[in-house]
Amino acid sequence: MNKTIALLITLDTKEQEAAFLVDEIKKLGDLPLLMDIGVVGEPGTPPDITREEIALEGGKPIHELLKNPTREEASPVMVQGCIKILNRKIMSGEVDAVLGLGGTQGTSTCCNIMQALPYGFPKIMVSTIAAGDMSGFVGIKDITMMFSVSDILRLNPFTRKILANAAAAASGMAGVETKFLMEKGDKPLIGMTNLGVLTKGAIEAINYIEENGYEVIVFHAVGSGGRAMEQMMKEGIIGAVFDYAMGEIADDVWHVLRAGGPERLTVAGKLGIPQVLCPGGAEHLGILVEEHEIPEAFRDHKQVFHSPVIFVPRLNSEEMIRVADDILKRLQYTKNKAYFMFPLKGVGRYSIPGGVLHDPEADAAFFDHLRKNLPANIEVVEMDTHAEDPVFVKKAVDLLIELIEEN
Repeated sequence: MNKTIALLITLDTKEQEAAFLVDEIKKLGDLPLLMDIGVVGEPGTPPDITREEIALEGGKPIHELLKNPTREEASPVMVQGCIKILNRKIMSGEVDAVLGLGGTQGTSTCCNIMQALPYGFPKIMVSTIAAGDMSGFVGIKDITMMFSVSDILRLNPFTRKILANAAAAASGMAGVETKFLMEKGDKPLIGMTNLGVLTKGAIEAINYIEENGYEVIVFHAVGSGGRAMEQMMKEGIIGAVFDYAMGEIADDVWHVLRAGGPERLTVAGKLGIPQVLCPGGAEHLGILVEEHEIPEAFRDHKQVFHSPVIFVPRLNSEEMIRVADDILKRLQYTKNKAYFMFPLKGVGRYSIPGGVLHDPEADAAFFDHLRKNLPANIEVVEMDTHAEDPVFVKKAVDLLIELIEEN
């Protein structure tokens, strides 16, 4: 059955590339839906959805944008218009994948649109800047970035091949039969955070969750992972959470590698989602450095390199209390009953007895500060184990299932 591929292209500058992609998609047996996201110039090839239609959906007629056209004014209008049109067509089954082309500005516009589309829906961005840091463009959505290598400025033998590959990728993704459909049932999908220093415990948790008849989706808690989990809570995909890793909170206090942002650790509480919490990995930071470089501010700390370019300093007692205060600030939004697990022998593999970051005094200061200041509705569960101990993990899962079944 024919699939429909939406194409996000500025037709005043990339009309040749657009026409080529339209032909390639038709050769593959699919249907192109060409959307003109340009503003200033007239389209060089006819679109299926015009810039006029998109601008109107975005809240401002194109003739108003053209009075004194600026990217700052036009881009948000075109982005919102495309989001409305595409989400409507996705919901009605009229579009099966989206493919964008662009340089710096086009990548920003297309990716802003793609970030507002559903998880699992195929999103491909052919970009001149895809070889750089794409975190700001991908955000927390499943966008596939494809480096164009050369500029996207007229056709040549090389760009034809790149664009043909992109068309084939979009067609292939659109035709995949596996769907991401969450059916409402008695048992919610559980979200769980994880870090490398907790992976053995995470595997134990996954197995035990599945033994109890639930499914779990695990997020690497490196900033984007925690934010993605919480976005899925907002979208109703995730209905319970074992927040096993809180390194994103520690890194947010110092604004370093795994920073989870200001909303992290607040969403489940605001939504009333059952949650069990564990401060896994919150006793250290992850700092991106030049290979084996030790930042001056942490030379007197216990330390280890997680990789040659990821420096990991152990936080001392005073610094651990700063992390605890930040956790407490975020948990003020938790109104329902929740559990906070204290693994007294270490919150991660580095800090267990004998570990390179073992510091029982700093751990004790951290736990004591939390114990004294957590809201009354968050019950502390202390265990004389480390965070990866199967006994600890199973207790956390049992408590989460108890909360789910109480709801």
